[in-house]
Amino acid sequence: MFKLRRFLKNYKKELVLGPFFKLLEAIFELIVPLVTARIIDVGIKNNDSAYVWKMCGVLVLLGVCGLGFALTCQFFAAKCAYGFGTELRDALYRHINRFSHAEIDRFGTSSLTTRLVNDTNLAQNGVNMFIRLAVRAPFLIIGAAVMAMLLDFKLSLVFLIAAPVIAVIIVAIMKKTVPMYKKIQKNLDRISLLTRENLEGVRVIRAFSKQDKEKQEFNDASNELAENSISAGKISAILNPITFMIMNLSIVAILWFGGKRVDAGNLSQGEITAFVNYMTQILLALVVLANLIVVFTKAASSASRINEVFETEPTLSGGTKAKFDFTKPAVECENLSFTYPGAGAESLKNISFTLNRGETLGIIGGTGSGKSTLANLIPHFYNITEGTLKIFGSNIEDYSLAFLRSSIGVVPQKAALFSGTVRENMRWANPYATDDEIIKALKTAQAWDFVSALPDGLDTRIAQGGKNFSGGQRQRLTIARALVGEPTIVILDDSMSALDYATDFALRKALAENLKNTAVIMISQRATTLKNANSILVLDDGEMAGLGTNEQLLESCEEYKEIYNCQMK
Repeated sequence: MFKLRRFLKNYKKELVLGPFFKLLEAIFELIVPLVTARIIDVGIKNNDSAYVWKMCGVLVLLGVCGLGFALTCQFFAAKCAYGFGTELRDALYRHINRFSHAEIDRFGTSSLTTRLVNDTNLAQNGVNMFIRLAVRAPFLIIGAAVMAMLLDFKLSLVFLIAAPVIAVIIVAIMKKTVPMYKKIQKNLDRISLLTRENLEGVRVIRAFSKQDKEKQEFNDASNELAENSISAGKISAILNPITFMIMNLSIVAILWFGGKRVDAGNLSQGEITAFVNYMTQILLALVVLANLIVVFTKAASSASRINEVFETEPTLSGGTKAKFDFTKPAVECENLSFTYPGAGAESLKNISFTLNRGETLGIIGGTGSGKSTLANLIPHFYNITEGTLKIFGSNIEDYSLAFLRSSIGVVPQKAALFSGTVRENMRWANPYATDDEIIKALKTAQAWDFVSALPDGLDTRIAQGGKNFSGGQRQRLTIARALVGEPTIVILDDSMSALDYATDFALRKALAENLKNTAVIMISQRATTLKNANSILVLDDGEMAGLGTNEQLLESCEEYKEIYNCQMK
């Protein structure tokens, strides 16, 4: 938690005033036993009802003032904690969005979601409880012990014996539970992952009638979470009974030895009552402290997971260049190789090709041959391992990431649309695109026919993930979205797989007519889709099996010939 203190810099006033008012409340609470003792030793002993009523009024005044101080502390604590949580989530979200695909792959989407939502809430709750109780509970314990010493030092030895025993128990329980809470957070990551996969793949699960299997897997993960939570809860639950037992035995000791000192005339009955009140205050404060330790343990566990994200620096470091030299080739690869972080084998090896503006490069190959991996390197989603990759004459590392990606229109293999209207989705690349520009892109992508037929046209609402459109419609909409920004380079990563041959042909024809100055990289499993490309790159297990036109490859590349003949037959 200490490493996250930078998010409290805008709340220094609340961080000071909150505990200050809680301290005032504790001071007023420590005065109450003294007033009670005076009522017994003076008012009741002398049968002075006026004095009793006066001191009762003082008790009420102390209670009202304590309530006021507590409410003021609550206000400052809430303002500080929720402000801290807001800034922490904002900074964490921004940091995660700086990650390359490598860091996101390393943590996993579900784990990052849990850290962003659940862990930040626990850290926020830790700050809230710290302001409200971290000062009050220790002060009450120490203050009550000091006040007891001032009343009778010998009898206060009971406090001095009980306190270290309880402290040792608290430390032992903390050492045991901190690792357990970290494990619980990992269980939450697992449940989040299963939930996300089940909801996204619900159609696949039902198609294969795997509902029972998925339910069982989810139940197993939930049971593991429950078992770990129960184990941690059992250990934490020991704290309160042991604390109560020790404190109650201490109260018995006070009454036993205190009674003897009253008989000896060394203490009054009111002072014994004050002693018992102080012991009760310590007991309640220790119970609060025990619960506070549980909260802090969870917060510390979550903070370590959050810091793990902050301490992970993005491996991508774009340059500052924000201008293309259009006299150079659009894309140049020379002996490019790439290995995924943590992977043993290379995913791409010695890839070389050149693509000019206005030309189309087709990429074809079997499943797992590295087609999508190559597509992810051009927008600089990953750092290349070896070789060079140049965009318009400059190494890809020299360009600003924002400029580079705003100049490249990427249509991913999985068509992803976002909730909102069609118009809002089309404006992702260019927020100021006019309706005419959007319609032009939709026509090129062969999507205007069905969009114009919708009752609300461009104002049609898109459901989460575009579930209210078919697969082919979603693909055409994502192609149109990439074209609205008028990119210099367009990458179509197998984004026409759901289209029929007629629509596929019409789309390729429209792209050739409307993107005359754009370099197009088209990845497909269909040889017919790539047949008219200026050049076709054939990949086989991450290596170049051939590069040339359709006719050249049919003569020189056995892998391409095999794919082509298989599909033609």
